Amino acid sequence: MLQLLIVAWLLIFGTETVVSHQESGEWSCESDSEIQVLADFRPGLITLDGRNDDWKDIDGSEFPLRPALDPDADHEYPAGQMTVKALHDGRDVYFMLEIDGNYAYDKGENKKCPSVALMFQIGDQATYHDMGGCKEGTDSCTSKACKGFEVDIMHFSIGNAIPGRLYGGNPVDNGEGNGGDRFGHLVDIYAWNPHCRYLDGLGPSGNDSSAQNDWHGAWWHSSFTTQSGYIAEDSPYTTDGQKGTYYFEFSRPLRTMDRLQQDVQFTLGSTAKMSVAFWYPMDSKPWHGSGHYTINCDWIPLDISSGSSLGLTASTVKGSSDGTSISAIVISMISLVVSGFIAYKLFSPKNVAFTPMGNDL
Repeated sequence: MLQLLIVAWLLIFGTETVVSHQESGEWSCESDSEIQVLADFRPGLITLDGRNDDWKDIDGSEFPLRPALDPDADHEYPAGQMTVKALHDGRDVYFMLEIDGNYAYDKGENKKCPSVALMFQIGDQATYHDMGGCKEGTDSCTSKACKGFEVDIMHFSIGNAIPGRLYGGNPVDNGEGNGGDRFGHLVDIYAWNPHCRYLDGLGPSGNDSSAQNDWHGAWWHSSFTTQSGYIAEDSPYTTDGQKGTYYFEFSRPLRTMDRLQQDVQFTLGSTAKMSVAFWYPMDSKPWHGSGHYTINCDWIPLDISSGSSLGLTASTVKGSSDGTSISAIVISMISLVVSGFIAYKLFSPKNVAFTPMGNDL
């Protein structure tokens, strides 16, 4: 089964990308130093279901989508910009990607469906350009030769993913010690350059059974009318060409059990470097590996705020319009008063009536 997984991965991304990842000219990038993505501390807010209802009060950052290999404004994704939102609850970090696009879905054909990826810098020398930037070739890239150039990638292709259902890390693939997802192709990858990328736990230095897929995610499209949920037999879920917005929602622990330099590790109060990629089947034609759009031609800062009680006051009360939090506070106050009264009755001095001794003793 593991061999089949590796073969499938190479067929989807490996062979074609090696051939097609060719830039048209000398690389140049004019990045805006003011752009960033902010992940505030907002616990208990997100349900991971692919829908954006619980994100409506979260501010996002908007980015034009330009071809990754030719970031020219004249070739921007025509349907609009991508909105990137992020937050964390002190344990997990969450992302929401919102992209306008007519509904396009071909069951079982990943390259005829939209697809997204998140990429993060791991190694200090890892560049956005060339997916890490290690100069070694396919036959010579190793964890030793490319040390410091590692990037962490989460890629989600939805051709076999039911809207609103969770995909990513699962007991079957994690039990085999790799970052795959045989059910919905939400995979956990590391790379040193476009030609040297592998599922977590697999690679040129051999396989390691300690790796796993730490990502989970779901997708949705605003044109869907069935709110109770879909099953596989409902595909294609709505009519092709329907106008609307795609939603891709993801989560991952801030810290993982990785010991192979294959996962980025997030720290509260710090800044990580990230990028986002988007594939779309233009004119119903399958996309190819390097034919994707990105939010910038360089890394984007991801600022992960510190968790604090100050950050909780406004968001928690605002998010508790049903009065649950207020009721809990009132009940706690009543319990405190009752407890104090009982303690007073138990431990306060007792006044015992004086009884004179009789002369019969």
